[in-house]
Amino acid sequence: MFQRLNANIDLYNKVLDGLWLRDKTINHNISNANTPNYKKLTVNFEDQLKLALEKNKSNLTRTHIKHLPVTKSIGEIEPNISVDRSHSYRFDKNNVNIDTEMADLAKNTIMYNAVINQVTNEFDKIKNVINEGSK
Repeated sequence: MFQRLNANIDLYNKVLDGLWLRDKTINHNISNANTPNYKKLTVNFEDQLKLALEKNKSNLTRTHIKHLPVTKSIGEIEPNISVDRSHSYRFDKNNVNIDTEMADLAKNTIMYNAVINQVTNEFDKIKNVINEGSK
């Protein structure tokens, strides 16, 4: 049971790292909404997490050092920031849409709070096990 709880907490930790970086990045985009030639930044980590979770369910193993790794483990995942160089509708070549950024910020905040609630629930489970075991 504790191994599963530990794995869940590790997963939540990586998700929170990615959401925190995304929050900082969105705020950076908003603060540069009127900067000429500024290109929007985005944070990506969900696909890496999905692959790592699928690896845990897979029966594939790396049997030789020269084989390509199947996927990264959850501990190896790092969120990455990419620059969105897509075209801009603005004359100053800035591609930040403040309305989109504000909506993304609200969505990210909701996701962050939901994950925090899940982490709290995981620790409540541990607390209940400890309390029940001490009786």
